[in-house]
Amino acid sequence: MTKSILRRMDLSLLAATVGIILMSLVIIGSATHINTPSDDRYWFVARQGIFALVNVGFAAFLLNFDYKLLQGYGNKLYVFNLIMLLAVMFVGQSALGAQRWISIGPISIQPSEFSKIIMIVSLATMLEDRVGKLNTLHDLLPVAAYVGLPFLLVMKQPDLGTSLVFMAIFFGMIFACGINLKILGGIFATGIAMMPILWHVLKDYQKMRIMVFMDPNVDPLGSGYHIIQSKIAIGSGLLFGKGLFEGTQSQLNFLPENHTDFIFAVVGEELGFIGVTFLLLLYLVVLWRGMCIARDASDTFGRLLAVGITSMLAFHVLVNVGMTLGIMPVTGIPLPLMSYGVSSLTTNILSITILMNIQLRKQKLLF
Repeated sequence: MTKSILRRMDLSLLAATVGIILMSLVIIGSATHINTPSDDRYWFVARQGIFALVNVGFAAFLLNFDYKLLQGYGNKLYVFNLIMLLAVMFVGQSALGAQRWISIGPISIQPSEFSKIIMIVSLATMLEDRVGKLNTLHDLLPVAAYVGLPFLLVMKQPDLGTSLVFMAIFFGMIFACGINLKILGGIFATGIAMMPILWHVLKDYQKMRIMVFMDPNVDPLGSGYHIIQSKIAIGSGLLFGKGLFEGTQSQLNFLPENHTDFIFAVVGEELGFIGVTFLLLLYLVVLWRGMCIARDASDTFGRLLAVGITSMLAFHVLVNVGMTLGIMPVTGIPLPLMSYGVSSLTTNILSITILMNIQLRKQKLLF
């Protein structure tokens, strides 16, 4: 990396991102060490740490290239995205009732995770010439169809969580394009009116997740178990928490998926209100810097990229934290940079890298 890049680095965004990753490694280690054989006790945290370092090194390399280069590959990336999602249907691996993963040697990747950032780049390319021109429903239909195809492929897996992330990205970016607010209001009204119909489209386990969201005791030992144990874990942490490696819900296996989807509950139990507040403040810095970068971007493409990425990260944080607190349905959306998972970690670090790239080039660099 050149000295010019280092001087212009967004230190607030960098510090918050590194802080979340380091906190993640500590919590993953705490959540998994007791349930792993002694020789591999810290296998999860070591693997996450190695991929974090690899991704950070790759990110440093990418910062030397202008993000505007992505604009020329928007359509090609969109086609690649479709091929990747179609491949999951034919050669993907199934787990937990869903077919979402593809094995490449010893590594299992989740294409739907990478499809989010690809969708942002592709959609930004498409929307650049449509800023200020989304005034009628007819103007919006091509954009909706563009997002709708990968959305349906992800739904087919099924992966409701990622599908909802696509919607968050879509609405965030068309809002940034200056869409007619009457159209936006009409879309939301239509969506609410169609809920009874959409209910019959959902699979049985998805319906149950919504039912237990309303009342976890409908199925306390099944679908409602996650929410009940998560709320117990967070509530028992009180102000300062029980301490690292001391959380009973997590350490004694009462809390399922404690190193992935429900890692926020481990933070609440072991670090208490102070710990979750600190973590949420780090996310607030990331999202605030994302909005500032979108505002200050030197071109429309960069602004749309920043809006899409910030919308994606904000939705992830909102839904993941909400589901662990029992105020949103369980959707399997990971907590950015915190939840264990190579695909999710790579996607999020790449997203932050693009944000930093946009910030670096808001003015012409002097090399």
